[in-house]
Amino acid sequence: MPDVLDASPYDALLLLSFGGPEGPDDVVPFLENVTRGRGIPTERLKEVGQHYFLFGGVSPINDQNRALLDALRKDFAEHGPDLPVYWGNRNWAPYLTDTLREMVRDGRRRILVLATSAYASYSGCRQYRENLADALAALEAEGLELPKIDKLRHYFNHPGFVEPMVDGVVRSLAELPEEVRDGAHIAFCTHSIPTSAADTSGPVEEHGDGGAYVRQHLDVAQLIADAVRERTGVDHPWQLVYQSRSGAPHIPWLEPDICDHLEERHAAGVPAVVMAPIGFVSDHMEVLYDLDTEATAKAAELGLPVRRSATVGADPRFAAAVRDLVLERAGDERGQEVAPCALGTLGASHNLCPVGCCPARAPRPAAAGADSPYA
Repeated sequence: MPDVLDASPYDALLLLSFGGPEGPDDVVPFLENVTRGRGIPTERLKEVGQHYFLFGGVSPINDQNRALLDALRKDFAEHGPDLPVYWGNRNWAPYLTDTLREMVRDGRRRILVLATSAYASYSGCRQYRENLADALAALEAEGLELPKIDKLRHYFNHPGFVEPMVDGVVRSLAELPEEVRDGAHIAFCTHSIPTSAADTSGPVEEHGDGGAYVRQHLDVAQLIADAVRERTGVDHPWQLVYQSRSGAPHIPWLEPDICDHLEERHAAGVPAVVMAPIGFVSDHMEVLYDLDTEATAKAAELGLPVRRSATVGADPRFAAAVRDLVLERAGDERGQEVAPCALGTLGASHNLCPVGCCPARAPRPAAAGADSPYA
Protein backbone atom coordinates (compact mmCIF):
# COMPACT_ATOMS: atom_id res chain seq x y z
CA MET A 1 0.00 0.00 0.00
CA PRO A 2 1.31 3.49 -0.79
CA ASP A 3 2.84 5.26 2.23
CA VAL A 4 1.03 8.55 1.60
CA LEU A 5 -2.72 8.46 2.17
CA ASP A 6 -3.32 11.04 -0.53
CA ALA A 7 -6.24 10.50 -2.88
CA SER A 8 -5.68 13.68 -4.89
CA PRO A 9 -6.60 14.54 -7.59
CA TYR A 10 -9.73 12.56 -6.76
CA ASP A 11 -12.40 14.07 -4.55
CA ALA A 12 -14.93 11.21 -4.33
CA LEU A 13 -15.40 7.46 -4.72
CA LEU A 14 -18.53 6.05 -6.35
CA LEU A 15 -19.64 2.51 -5.50
CA LEU A 16 -21.36 1.35 -8.69
CA SER A 17 -23.47 -1.79 -8.58
CA PHE A 18 -26.23 -3.70 -10.35
CA GLY A 19 -29.14 -2.97 -8.01
CA GLY A 20 -32.08 -5.16 -7.10
CA PRO A 21 -35.75 -5.09 -6.09
CA GLU A 22 -36.63 -4.39 -2.46
CA GLY A 23 -40.22 -5.66 -2.49
CA PRO A 24 -42.68 -7.66 -4.63
CA ASP A 25 -43.94 -4.58 -6.48
CA ASP A 26 -40.37 -3.77 -7.54
CA VAL A 27 -39.61 -7.08 -9.25
CA VAL A 28 -41.12 -6.59 -12.72
CA PRO A 29 -40.10 -2.89 -13.01
CA PHE A 30 -36.57 -3.91 -12.00
CA LEU A 31 -36.47 -6.66 -14.62
CA GLU A 32 -37.81 -4.20 -17.20
CA ASN A 33 -34.81 -1.99 -16.41
CA VAL A 34 -32.41 -4.93 -16.75
CA THR A 35 -33.86 -6.10 -20.08
CA ARG A 36 -34.74 -2.71 -21.58
CA GLY A 37 -34.55 -2.74 -25.39
CA ARG A 38 -34.85 -6.52 -25.73
CA GLY A 39 -38.63 -6.60 -26.20
CA ILE A 40 -39.29 -9.21 -23.50
CA PRO A 41 -43.03 -9.38 -22.64
CA THR A 42 -44.20 -8.65 -19.09
CA GLU A 43 -45.55 -12.19 -18.64
CA ARG A 44 -42.12 -13.61 -19.34
CA LEU A 45 -40.58 -11.18 -16.84
CA LYS A 46 -43.05 -12.39 -14.21
CA GLU A 47 -41.83 -15.94 -14.85
CA VAL A 48 -38.20 -14.88 -14.53
CA GLY A 49 -39.10 -12.97 -11.37
CA GLN A 50 -40.16 -16.13 -9.55
CA HIS A 51 -36.63 -16.39 -8.16
CA TYR A 52 -37.18 -13.06 -6.43
CA PHE A 53 -40.73 -13.87 -5.30
CA LEU A 54 -39.37 -16.93 -3.48
CA PHE A 55 -37.56 -14.45 -1.23
CA GLY A 56 -40.41 -12.00 -0.77
CA GLY A 57 -39.49 -10.01 -3.88
CA VAL A 58 -36.36 -8.74 -2.18
CA SER A 59 -32.85 -9.09 -3.55
CA PRO A 60 -30.16 -9.01 -0.86
CA ILE A 61 -27.81 -6.99 -3.08
CA ASN A 62 -28.88 -3.52 -1.93
CA ASP A 63 -28.45 -4.34 1.76
CA GLN A 64 -25.08 -5.90 0.93
CA ASN A 65 -24.05 -2.73 -0.87
CA ARG A 66 -25.15 -0.68 2.13
CA ALA A 67 -22.92 -2.87 4.31
CA LEU A 68 -19.99 -2.42 1.91
CA LEU A 69 -20.64 1.32 1.81
CA ASP A 70 -20.48 1.42 5.62
CA ALA A 71 -17.30 -0.68 5.62
CA LEU A 72 -15.59 1.63 3.11
CA ARG A 73 -16.58 4.76 5.01
CA LYS A 74 -15.39 3.23 8.28
CA ASP A 75 -12.07 2.18 6.77
CA PHE A 76 -11.49 5.60 5.19
CA ALA A 77 -12.42 7.35 8.45
CA GLU A 78 -9.99 5.22 10.48
CA HIS A 79 -7.08 5.09 8.05
CA GLY A 80 -7.61 7.80 5.43
CA PRO A 81 -7.87 9.05 2.79
CA ASP A 82 -10.41 11.78 3.47
CA LEU A 83 -12.66 10.81 0.58
CA PRO A 84 -16.49 10.76 0.53
CA VAL A 85 -18.10 7.57 -0.75
CA TYR A 86 -21.32 7.61 -2.78
CA TRP A 87 -23.45 4.76 -4.12
CA GLY A 88 -25.36 4.36 -7.41
CA ASN A 89 -26.93 1.42 -9.27
CA ARG A 90 -27.42 0.53 -12.89
CA ASN A 91 -30.92 -0.91 -12.56
CA TRP A 92 -32.57 0.25 -9.33
CA ALA A 93 -32.55 3.05 -6.81
CA PRO A 94 -30.32 4.78 -6.00
CA TYR A 95 -29.91 5.17 -9.76
CA LEU A 96 -26.49 6.01 -11.19
CA THR A 97 -27.64 9.20 -12.95
CA ASP A 98 -29.27 10.51 -9.77
CA THR A 99 -26.14 9.81 -7.74
CA LEU A 100 -23.85 11.46 -10.30
CA ARG A 101 -26.14 14.50 -10.34
CA GLU A 102 -25.87 14.66 -6.53
CA MET A 103 -22.09 14.38 -6.71
CA VAL A 104 -21.84 17.20 -9.25
CA ARG A 105 -24.05 19.42 -7.12
CA ASP A 106 -21.82 18.58 -4.15
CA GLY A 107 -18.90 19.95 -6.13
CA ARG A 108 -17.22 16.63 -6.97
CA ARG A 109 -15.10 17.00 -10.11
CA ARG A 110 -12.70 14.00 -10.08
CA ILE A 111 -14.49 10.76 -9.36
CA LEU A 112 -13.14 7.24 -8.98
CA VAL A 113 -15.54 4.35 -9.58
CA LEU A 114 -15.52 0.98 -7.84
CA ALA A 115 -17.71 -1.50 -9.75
CA THR A 116 -18.96 -4.55 -7.86
CA SER A 117 -17.47 -6.86 -10.47
CA ALA A 118 -13.89 -8.06 -10.08
CA TYR A 119 -13.20 -9.53 -13.53
CA ALA A 120 -12.93 -8.43 -17.14
CA SER A 121 -15.98 -8.98 -19.35
CA TYR A 122 -18.53 -6.93 -21.25
CA SER A 123 -21.21 -7.26 -18.56
CA GLY A 124 -18.70 -6.92 -15.73
CA CYS A 125 -16.82 -3.88 -17.00
CA ARG A 126 -17.68 -2.25 -20.30
CA GLN A 127 -21.43 -2.26 -19.67
CA TYR A 128 -20.80 -0.32 -16.46
CA ARG A 129 -18.70 2.11 -18.48
CA GLU A 130 -21.55 2.46 -20.99
CA ASN A 131 -23.92 3.24 -18.12
CA LEU A 132 -21.50 5.91 -16.91
CA ALA A 133 -21.47 7.45 -20.39
CA ASP A 134 -25.28 7.42 -20.49
CA ALA A 135 -25.41 9.17 -17.11
CA LEU A 136 -22.88 11.79 -18.19
CA ALA A 137 -24.87 12.42 -21.37
CA ALA A 138 -27.99 12.99 -19.27
CA LEU A 139 -26.19 15.48 -17.03
CA GLU A 140 -24.72 17.22 -20.07
CA ALA A 141 -28.24 17.60 -21.51
CA GLU A 142 -29.24 19.24 -18.22
CA GLY A 143 -26.44 21.78 -18.60
CA LEU A 144 -24.46 20.52 -15.60
CA GLU A 145 -20.66 20.68 -15.47
CA LEU A 146 -19.38 17.17 -16.10
CA PRO A 147 -16.90 15.53 -13.73
CA LYS A 148 -13.92 13.51 -14.93
CA ILE A 149 -14.49 9.86 -14.11
CA ASP A 150 -11.96 7.04 -13.81
CA LYS A 151 -12.66 3.40 -12.94
CA LEU A 152 -10.55 1.35 -10.54
CA ARG A 153 -8.75 -1.59 -12.10
CA HIS A 154 -9.99 -5.18 -11.85
CA TYR A 155 -9.23 -6.48 -8.37
CA PHE A 156 -9.74 -10.24 -8.82
CA ASN A 157 -6.17 -11.01 -7.68
CA HIS A 158 -5.78 -8.42 -4.93
CA PRO A 159 -4.98 -10.11 -1.57
CA GLY A 160 -7.89 -8.30 0.09
CA PHE A 161 -10.26 -10.01 -2.34
CA VAL A 162 -8.59 -13.43 -2.40
CA GLU A 163 -7.82 -13.98 1.29
CA PRO A 164 -11.42 -13.76 2.59
CA MET A 165 -12.41 -16.37 -0.02
CA VAL A 166 -9.62 -18.68 1.18
CA ASP A 167 -11.01 -18.40 4.71
CA GLY A 168 -14.49 -19.17 3.40
CA VAL A 169 -13.40 -22.36 1.64
CA VAL A 170 -11.44 -23.55 4.68
CA ARG A 171 -14.48 -22.94 6.91
CA SER A 172 -16.76 -24.79 4.51
CA LEU A 173 -14.43 -27.78 4.39
CA ALA A 174 -14.38 -27.86 8.19
CA GLU A 175 -18.21 -27.94 8.20
CA LEU A 176 -18.30 -31.14 6.13
CA PRO A 177 -18.55 -34.48 7.94
CA GLU A 178 -15.06 -35.64 8.86
CA GLU A 179 -15.34 -38.88 6.88
CA VAL A 180 -15.81 -37.00 3.56
CA ARG A 181 -13.80 -33.85 4.25
CA ASP A 182 -10.39 -34.81 2.87
CA GLY A 183 -11.89 -36.20 -0.33
CA ALA A 184 -14.02 -33.13 -1.01
CA HIS A 185 -13.88 -31.48 -4.42
CA ILE A 186 -13.94 -27.67 -4.76
CA ALA A 187 -16.23 -26.23 -7.44
CA PHE A 188 -15.16 -22.65 -8.08
CA CYS A 189 -18.33 -20.97 -9.38
CA THR A 190 -18.81 -17.90 -11.52
CA HIS A 191 -21.42 -16.39 -13.81
CA SER A 192 -21.69 -18.08 -17.18
CA ILE A 193 -21.50 -15.72 -20.14
CA PRO A 194 -21.71 -16.37 -23.90
CA THR A 195 -18.50 -17.94 -25.17
CA SER A 196 -18.24 -15.15 -27.73
CA ALA A 197 -18.21 -12.58 -24.89
CA ALA A 198 -15.67 -14.61 -22.94
CA ASP A 199 -13.38 -14.97 -25.96
CA THR A 200 -13.27 -11.17 -26.45
CA SER A 201 -12.94 -10.25 -22.77
CA GLY A 202 -10.00 -8.12 -21.72
CA PRO A 203 -7.59 -6.24 -24.00
CA VAL A 204 -7.32 -7.35 -27.63
CA GLU A 205 -4.06 -9.19 -27.02
CA GLU A 206 -5.82 -11.38 -24.43
CA HIS A 207 -8.69 -12.37 -26.73
CA GLY A 208 -8.94 -16.04 -27.61
CA ASP A 209 -10.25 -19.20 -25.98
CA GLY A 210 -12.07 -17.90 -22.89
CA GLY A 211 -10.24 -14.58 -23.02
CA ALA A 212 -9.26 -12.70 -19.88
CA TYR A 213 -12.51 -13.70 -18.15
CA VAL A 214 -11.66 -17.40 -17.94
CA ARG A 215 -7.93 -16.88 -17.37
CA GLN A 216 -8.54 -14.50 -14.47
CA HIS A 217 -10.94 -16.91 -12.78
CA LEU A 218 -8.57 -19.84 -13.25
CA ASP A 219 -5.75 -17.81 -11.69
CA VAL A 220 -7.87 -16.96 -8.64
CA ALA A 221 -9.06 -20.55 -8.30
CA GLN A 222 -5.46 -21.78 -8.33
CA LEU A 223 -4.48 -19.16 -5.74
CA ILE A 224 -7.27 -20.28 -3.42
CA ALA A 225 -6.62 -24.00 -3.95
CA ASP A 226 -2.92 -23.52 -3.18
CA ALA A 227 -3.69 -21.53 -0.04
CA VAL A 228 -6.25 -24.12 1.12
CA ARG A 229 -3.64 -26.87 0.66
CA GLU A 230 -1.16 -24.89 2.76
CA ARG A 231 -3.76 -24.31 5.48
CA THR A 232 -5.25 -27.83 5.62
CA GLY A 233 -2.44 -30.08 4.38
CA VAL A 234 -4.85 -31.58 1.81
CA ASP A 235 -4.62 -31.08 -1.94
CA HIS A 236 -8.28 -30.87 -2.93
CA PRO A 237 -9.14 -31.39 -6.61
CA TRP A 238 -10.99 -28.46 -8.16
CA GLN A 239 -12.66 -27.18 -11.30
CA LEU A 240 -14.01 -23.85 -12.57
CA VAL A 241 -17.77 -24.18 -13.19
CA TYR A 242 -20.54 -21.82 -14.18
CA GLN A 243 -24.03 -20.80 -13.14
CA SER A 244 -26.88 -18.36 -13.87
CA ARG A 245 -27.08 -18.90 -17.62
CA SER A 246 -29.88 -16.76 -19.05
CA GLY A 247 -29.41 -16.76 -22.83
CA ALA A 248 -31.18 -18.47 -25.71
CA PRO A 249 -30.48 -22.23 -25.86
CA HIS A 250 -28.87 -22.06 -29.33
CA ILE A 251 -26.18 -19.59 -28.20
CA PRO A 252 -23.09 -21.27 -26.67
CA TRP A 253 -22.35 -20.21 -23.08
CA LEU A 254 -19.51 -21.21 -20.78
CA GLU A 255 -19.89 -24.68 -19.27
CA PRO A 256 -20.15 -26.90 -17.25
CA ASP A 257 -23.16 -25.72 -15.28
CA ILE A 258 -22.86 -26.26 -11.53
CA CYS A 259 -25.81 -28.68 -11.38
CA ASP A 260 -24.44 -30.78 -14.24
CA HIS A 261 -21.06 -30.69 -12.52
CA LEU A 262 -22.51 -31.98 -9.26
CA GLU A 263 -24.09 -34.89 -11.12
CA GLU A 264 -20.80 -35.67 -12.87
CA ARG A 265 -18.76 -35.49 -9.66
CA HIS A 266 -21.25 -37.69 -7.83
CA ALA A 267 -21.12 -40.27 -10.63
CA ALA A 268 -17.32 -40.21 -10.40
CA GLY A 269 -17.50 -41.13 -6.71
CA VAL A 270 -16.56 -37.77 -5.19
CA PRO A 271 -17.76 -37.86 -1.54
CA ALA A 272 -18.48 -34.13 -1.08
CA VAL A 273 -18.26 -30.74 -2.79
CA VAL A 274 -17.58 -27.21 -1.61
CA MET A 275 -19.13 -24.60 -3.93
CA ALA A 276 -16.97 -21.46 -3.86
CA PRO A 277 -18.61 -18.47 -5.66
CA ILE A 278 -15.40 -16.67 -6.60
CA GLY A 279 -17.08 -14.73 -9.42
CA PHE A 280 -19.32 -12.72 -7.09
CA VAL A 281 -18.50 -9.91 -4.68
CA SER A 282 -21.49 -10.57 -2.40
CA ASP A 283 -24.17 -13.15 -1.61
CA HIS A 284 -26.78 -11.63 -3.92
CA MET A 285 -29.70 -13.35 -5.65
CA GLU A 286 -27.68 -15.41 -8.11
CA VAL A 287 -25.77 -16.93 -5.21
CA LEU A 288 -28.86 -17.25 -3.02
CA TYR A 289 -30.96 -18.96 -5.69
CA ASP A 290 -28.59 -20.69 -8.11
CA LEU A 291 -26.30 -22.13 -5.44
CA ASP A 292 -28.11 -22.09 -2.09
CA THR A 293 -31.45 -23.18 -3.59
CA GLU A 294 -31.09 -24.88 -6.97
CA ALA A 295 -27.64 -26.47 -6.72
CA THR A 296 -28.14 -27.43 -3.07
CA ALA A 297 -31.42 -29.14 -4.00
CA LYS A 298 -29.63 -31.04 -6.77
CA ALA A 299 -26.97 -32.18 -4.29
CA ALA A 300 -29.66 -33.34 -1.84
CA GLU A 301 -31.35 -35.29 -4.64
CA LEU A 302 -28.02 -37.00 -5.34
CA GLY A 303 -27.23 -37.58 -1.66
CA LEU A 304 -24.04 -35.57 -2.12
CA PRO A 305 -22.87 -33.51 0.88
CA VAL A 306 -22.22 -29.91 -0.17
CA ARG A 307 -21.30 -26.64 1.49
CA ARG A 308 -21.26 -23.17 -0.03
CA SER A 309 -18.46 -20.84 1.01
CA ALA A 310 -19.00 -17.13 1.58
CA THR A 311 -18.30 -14.31 -0.81
CA VAL A 312 -16.13 -11.36 0.19
CA GLY A 313 -19.02 -8.99 0.93
CA ALA A 314 -18.12 -6.23 3.38
CA ASP A 315 -15.07 -7.99 4.83
CA PRO A 316 -12.73 -5.35 6.32
CA ARG A 317 -9.87 -6.77 4.23
CA PHE A 318 -11.82 -5.99 1.08
CA ALA A 319 -12.53 -2.45 2.29
CA ALA A 320 -8.79 -2.06 2.94
CA ALA A 321 -8.09 -3.41 -0.56
CA VAL A 322 -10.34 -0.72 -2.04
CA ARG A 323 -8.41 1.90 -0.07
CA ASP A 324 -5.21 0.45 -1.50
CA LEU A 325 -6.61 0.58 -5.05
CA VAL A 326 -7.73 4.19 -4.59
CA LEU A 327 -4.32 5.30 -3.33
CA GLU A 328 -2.56 3.30 -6.04
CA ARG A 329 -4.61 4.92 -8.79
CA ALA A 330 -4.26 8.39 -7.26
CA GLY A 331 -0.48 8.04 -7.07
CA ASP A 332 -0.35 6.84 -10.66
CA GLU A 333 -2.51 9.78 -11.74
CA ARG A 334 -0.07 12.14 -10.01
CA GLY A 335 2.78 10.58 -11.99
CA GLN A 336 4.33 8.70 -9.09
CA GLU A 337 5.90 5.23 -9.27
CA VAL A 338 3.41 2.92 -7.63
CA ALA A 339 3.91 -0.82 -7.23
CA PRO A 340 0.44 -2.36 -7.67
CA CYS A 341 -0.50 -5.20 -5.32
CA ALA A 342 -1.50 -8.43 -7.06
CA LEU A 343 -1.18 -12.16 -6.44
CA GLY A 344 -0.93 -15.00 -8.95
CA THR A 345 0.60 -15.18 -12.39
CA LEU A 346 -1.29 -12.47 -14.28
CA GLY A 347 -0.12 -9.35 -12.47
CA ALA A 348 -2.13 -6.19 -11.90
CA SER A 349 -4.79 -5.32 -14.45
CA HIS A 350 -4.69 -2.15 -16.56
CA ASN A 351 -5.81 1.17 -15.08
CA LEU A 352 -7.36 2.40 -18.32
CA CYS A 353 -9.46 0.06 -20.43
CA PRO A 354 -7.85 0.11 -23.91
CA VAL A 355 -9.64 0.38 -27.23
CA GLY A 356 -11.14 -3.00 -28.15
CA CYS A 357 -11.37 -4.19 -24.55
CA CYS A 358 -14.50 -6.31 -23.87
CA PRO A 359 -16.33 -5.01 -26.97
CA ALA A 360 -20.11 -4.75 -27.21
CA ARG A 361 -22.05 -6.43 -30.01
CA ALA A 362 -23.40 -2.99 -30.98
CA PRO A 363 -20.85 -0.25 -30.24
CA ARG A 364 -21.97 2.36 -27.71
CA PRO A 365 -20.11 5.20 -25.99
CA ALA A 366 -18.34 4.12 -22.82
CA ALA A 367 -16.78 6.43 -20.22
CA ALA A 368 -13.62 5.89 -18.16
CA GLY A 369 -11.60 4.21 -20.90
CA ALA A 370 -9.21 5.01 -23.73
CA ASP A 371 -12.18 5.31 -26.09
CA SER A 372 -14.24 7.56 -23.81
CA PRO A 373 -15.95 10.56 -25.42
CA TYR A 374 -15.59 12.32 -22.07
CA ALA A 375 -11.98 13.34 -21.50
